[in-house]
Amino acid sequence: MKYSKLPITIAEQIEKLKSRGLRFNNEANAESYLSHISYYRLRAYTYPFQDNTNTNQPFNVDISFEQIIELYVFDRRLRLLIFDAIEKIEIALRTQIIYHFSLNHGSHWQLKPELYRDPMRFANHLDSLQKEIDRSNETFIDHYKQKYTNPTEPPCWMSLEVSSMGLLSKIFQNLSKSPEKLAITNHFGLKDVTVIENWILCFSTLRNICAHHGRVWNRRLIKIKLPTNPTYPFLNEKSVYPNKLYATLSCISYILKIIGPGSTFNDRLKELMKTCPLAQTKEMGFPPNWLCEELWK
Repeated sequence: MKYSKLPITIAEQIEKLKSRGLRFNNEANAESYLSHISYYRLRAYTYPFQDNTNTNQPFNVDISFEQIIELYVFDRRLRLLIFDAIEKIEIALRTQIIYHFSLNHGSHWQLKPELYRDPMRFANHLDSLQKEIDRSNETFIDHYKQKYTNPTEPPCWMSLEVSSMGLLSKIFQNLSKSPEKLAITNHFGLKDVTVIENWILCFSTLRNICAHHGRVWNRRLIKIKLPTNPTYPFLNEKSVYPNKLYATLSCISYILKIIGPGSTFNDRLKELMKTCPLAQTKEMGFPPNWLCEELWK
């Protein structure tokens, strides 16, 4: 089937949305918004309120363009809050991985194939890591290359410092089960290595969505593993959707309480959720009584 949709002007975009049942309180303001936020980007926020089985995609609830913008702005604020939180977690995870493995396996442990489960994945990850090192413009990388020739690759505390969180997640997952891996897991208040492996992957994926200005509201994510025997209070209500945002936010909160006891993430999230428009809290997996959980107090 050949794609045949043609581009349309902003005025035509407004007329199309009006014909589908979307209300406009101020069309001049709407034109300004659509000049700076693309029609297609906003489609992700109108989609749940439309009958998408119908070719004309009519709105099946009474809703205004201004309410859609409120939802868009809420999502942007939520995305920035999450990105800030995951930055702290990423740095803490990176630090712990480098620390424990370097103490027991030396400065260049990341190059030792015997530490890994899958030799093919190890080779691929090493190749990706080398590319990230080569792309880096960090002064410490340049200094190492100019001063040292053996090994040609920088030590783990330089190499893994410039790796992406996604690559770090893959490297960590491929590492064989070991005392070092268990020590890292315990540091973050967990007992099951597979849980921390899953969390790093989920955090990395969510971080990338935030970094590329993607929608986090009403998004289905990688299923996050909820710990069965965490060291500290987690969720009493276990019947939450593991692929919805609330589950991942709960895991983020859990880690932040360990690495930053003075974290304001919980307070900021609670204040932000008070502004969630269109009763959309449930679409992100938040149960009605979520504020009663010890985790959020």
